[in-house]
Amino acid sequence: MLRYIKHNMSEIVGIEIFPIISLVIFVLFFVVMLWRMYKMTKKETDIYSQIPLLEDDEILDTNDTKN
Repeated sequence: MLRYIKHNMSEIVGIEIFPIISLVIFVLFFVVMLWRMYKMTKKETDIYSQIPLLEDDEILDTNDTKN
């Protein structure tokens, strides 16, 4: 089965760039998430930690976290 897929994929011109693009997207996503967590304030962390415990009718105002 793998030979069939490998044979068909090798005939496509420019296919070798797609694994590189997906790796770059994957790494960038996690770098951005780590940077976002590093820059997060204590107040934001407290708000996000309470989300699973809140009732459906409670609304969070996350725009106030920067004050």
